[in-house]
Amino acid sequence: MPDARSSRNYLLLVGDALVLGIVTMAGFASHGTLGTAGQRMLTTFIPLLVSWILIAPHLRVFDREQLGDWRQLWRPFWAMVLAAPMAAFLRGAMLGSPILPIFVVVLGGISALALLAWRVVVWFVQSRRDSRHG
Repeated sequence: MPDARSSRNYLLLVGDALVLGIVTMAGFASHGTLGTAGQRMLTTFIPLLVSWILIAPHLRVFDREQLGDWRQLWRPFWAMVLAAPMAAFLRGAMLGSPILPIFVVVLGGISALALLAWRVVVWFVQSRRDSRHG
């Protein structure tokens, strides 16, 4: 039976994946191709999610102790900054295309800011929950 910690980690991961999906859709929308992209969006989303899953645990972005401390909000931001080059590399390998440095910067920056916004919401909810129960 999963404990509260593993279910919270699961919710964080699902939330992170949703945020990365929104970032992917926003990227296609900003290029005016969202309506026709279809499965092409997976060539950005999958490498982005895989790189996030591989990098994020090393910066302890899923540790329960970090969730209630606003000073730890840098962790998901920098984890995505580190994950973006890997995501771009994986995407380039999937598509057999060159990796544009500006793509890495924009993908990493927008994704990091989006994850930071999501994690601020998580921190706010967690801190309110802790203040009620602690």
